[in-house]
Amino acid sequence: MNSVSPKSKARVTMSQRRRTVPLSQKRASKGSQARDDSGEDYSFTQPTSSQVQRGLERLTSAQLDQKMAEVVQFILIKDQKKIPIKRADIVKHVMKEYRNIYPEVIKGVTQTFEQVFGLKLVEIDTKNHMYILINKLEPVPADENSMDPGNPGNPGNPRTGLLFVILSIIFMKGGVVKESVVWNTLKKLRVEPGGKHEVFGDVKRLITEEFVRQKNLEYVRIPHTDPPEHEFHWGMRAEKEVSKMKMLQFVSQLHDQEPQTWSQQYKEATADPNSQRPRNV
Repeated sequence: MNSVSPKSKARVTMSQRRRTVPLSQKRASKGSQARDDSGEDYSFTQPTSSQVQRGLERLTSAQLDQKMAEVVQFILIKDQKKIPIKRADIVKHVMKEYRNIYPEVIKGVTQTFEQVFGLKLVEIDTKNHMYILINKLEPVPADENSMDPGNPGNPGNPRTGLLFVILSIIFMKGGVVKESVVWNTLKKLRVEPGGKHEVFGDVKRLITEEFVRQKNLEYVRIPHTDPPEHEFHWGMRAEKEVSKMKMLQFVSQLHDQEPQTWSQQYKEATADPNSQRPRNV
């Protein structure tokens, strides 16, 4: 009979052990490795009320206030670019090991913005959990230069004037308008899609990319068009920030008409939760 050396026996035993590792352990090991390779796992599931309560019990009020202050600061910094803030980023960069108390923290953060800053934190996308800080856009005075984006009644922020003009075009056209219509209107205001504008720079990029990233506009491809054509809609931010009644009043003053002249727009404006019924109508 052939004898087996101790080294061979050891190799056989090790091989058997590898083959007999339970599948669940392999999966767990693989998951651990993925977290080790990519850093902490920041996938987030909304905690239950009992989980929130247990998390709060482990914190002092000072620790909770500090975490709220950190989230407020994070959102203020992110909001400077006017791009929606993702819940996943708040959890990853600020909440971290405090994720189980996220609902309580975000509730306090919302109150802080309203009471201290006069701003409103709004979740504009409940599926992907994205927030914006609402700052009400006011229409510009209806004077002879009011529709000139280079002088929109708010010299410190001409981009707001340009955006307001585009939103008013979309609103008055029933909520959707072809890109060509927008450009034809802006050309009358000396704003061209090509070249560099002295105030806005690359106007086409500003409107079709930056305003879109900020969720002020939606830029949608029209199906079955060759060459490709696009149309504009109001974005989720604009739907939350802009008063349609004030916009309609603005357009009415420009045309020296009553708001009720545009019956469909007037009906939509009076139903808008951001609007207040004008006192003189």
